[in-house]
Amino acid sequence: MVLRKLTFLGIFEPCDDGGFSVYFPDLSGCISGGEDFEDAQRNAIEALSLHLYGMEKDGDTIPEPSKIPKIDPETESGYLVSPITVFPDIFRVHKDTRAVRTNTSIPSWLKDMAEARGINYSQVLETALLEMLEVNIVSGK
Repeated sequence: MVLRKLTFLGIFEPCDDGGFSVYFPDLSGCISGGEDFEDAQRNAIEALSLHLYGMEKDGDTIPEPSKIPKIDPETESGYLVSPITVFPDIFRVHKDTRAVRTNTSIPSWLKDMAEARGINYSQVLETALLEMLEVNIVSGK
């Protein structure tokens, strides 16, 4: 399996407090920052991954990364340009398979019986939904 790897150029703009703000000229609205350069790099990876994930979920086309970034003229002097590499497929799998909380209602007598038998509500709901939606986890259908 070959994993897709995307690299976009991030502009790291110094802040007065020693931190950095980050933006990606190729991806309008993809911004981040951090308390120092390393923190800003970590956050830039997360922001870029999440931004690309959102674009793909929305059916938007991912632009080709520029080889030379278009620096916003209002960028503070002392900025740094750094390539930020992400693996969108790994991020998508992580994001799409994470457990999420959901609220549901059942009759109190049923809840009492289930608790008395030590039933795991999350497991029962997940199993029932998989069966009702005819999802085969083994094949990923």
